[in-house]
Amino acid sequence: MQSYCFYFIQVKSSTCINSETQKVGSETKGRFQNYTERVLLNQQPRERKLRSRERQRFDPNCFDPNSRRRRGVIMIGLFKVKEKQKEEAKNNNARGASAKKQSAGELRLHKDITELNMPKSCSISFPNGKNDLMNFEVTIKPDDGYYLGGKFVFTFQVSPVYPHEAPKVKCKTKVYHPNIDLEGNVCLNILREDWKPVLNINTVIYGLFHLFTEPNHEDPLNHDAAAVLRDNPKQFEANVKRAMYGGFVGQTSFPRCI
Repeated sequence: MQSYCFYFIQVKSSTCINSETQKVGSETKGRFQNYTERVLLNQQPRERKLRSRERQRFDPNCFDPNSRRRRGVIMIGLFKVKEKQKEEAKNNNARGASAKKQSAGELRLHKDITELNMPKSCSISFPNGKNDLMNFEVTIKPDDGYYLGGKFVFTFQVSPVYPHEAPKVKCKTKVYHPNIDLEGNVCLNILREDWKPVLNINTVIYGLFHLFTEPNHEDPLNHDAAAVLRDNPKQFEANVKRAMYGGFVGQTSFPRCI
């Protein structure tokens, strides 16, 4: 009887323990499930907000928009764009400043060129473009005299202090002429001691044109040509024609300019 009672007490105790264990386990499981559900429910609105922000800020075709690397690439790209814009603005300002800072000589020369009234047989050109007015060329095609039919090019180099200083003029075409030497130096009084600030480019062009219609043997640079002009005008005319057609005069050869 005693053994039976002891067995009954053990069975009842184990049954109570098992029931208590199951009860605690079910309560714990329920609490864990409730906690998990609450966490998931709390995360869903946040994920929705993040996704909406991602759609607004980033291209969905790009890689992870939340990565630090992506943000760094975007910032570097924006920095480069800003630097390029600053550099372009700086270059534009520099060009504008250089255009504004024209010397008095450039302003006067611009005025003289716009008011040119040259002979019809003369023309002006700008080998370096019209942005460089201080260096240009004048082509003279005499329509009368010894040099009829020829084509002679002169280079002009104008000083920044123009018109207080005469322009430097050289003949680019090699020519047989008493007032122009074989190196292209020109003997014209208004380019030397007779220059005055009231004179201009138009005056110089007319002076050069006059040298071809009426060469002067009294103030020569090519003394041999001046002597022939003074002593034998017909021989001088023959020498001029020979030189313009690309022949020799004495030991000197000339390029064809007719």
